Amino acid sequence: MTTREIAGFAAAYPELDYDAVDYEYLRAVSQDMVPFAERVGTLVSEIGPDRAVVQIPAVDSVRNHMGTVHAGALFTAADIAGAAAFVGAAATRLFTIERLVLRAGTASYRKPAVGRIRAVATVDQRDCADVLGAVGGGRFELAGRALLLDDNDVVVAKFTFDYVCDVTATETPR
Repeated sequence: MTTREIAGFAAAYPELDYDAVDYEYLRAVSQDMVPFAERVGTLVSEIGPDRAVVQIPAVDSVRNHMGTVHAGALFTAADIAGAAAFVGAAATRLFTIERLVLRAGTASYRKPAVGRIRAVATVDQRDCADVLGAVGGGRFELAGRALLLDDNDVVVAKFTFDYVCDVTATETPR
């Protein structure tokens, strides 16, 4: 196992082996990372190198006055799924990531969101390749997207995200 200085974004994942990524470990740690997510009750159900999935349970506390899942709950799930997708895509180099910040997001609500909802998110692989290949540090822009689906796989919402990512120039063994 290669060990490196744990700082920045990677500090949240202190046991991560960058040479043999355990995506279940990333999922488990990410589940408890955002305290606000407890309010919505989201569940990070998958993190992989290509995507992340976050679920909103079918419970009364996430419904609005019309009986559908509240737009805020949908955004929360999409936002968490987008960040988790980045974690999965950048897992082998998380030790170089200082921060990932959501700069802008757009939402398109397509159908009434009823029942359990899944947010399936990805980050642009070309943008991620730039981050992963950075050797001198710097700031990078990344695009992400999330599709929110009900239990019948009907798209109830689409989100696009613009992120900014700061990468460090150091890669110091500890």
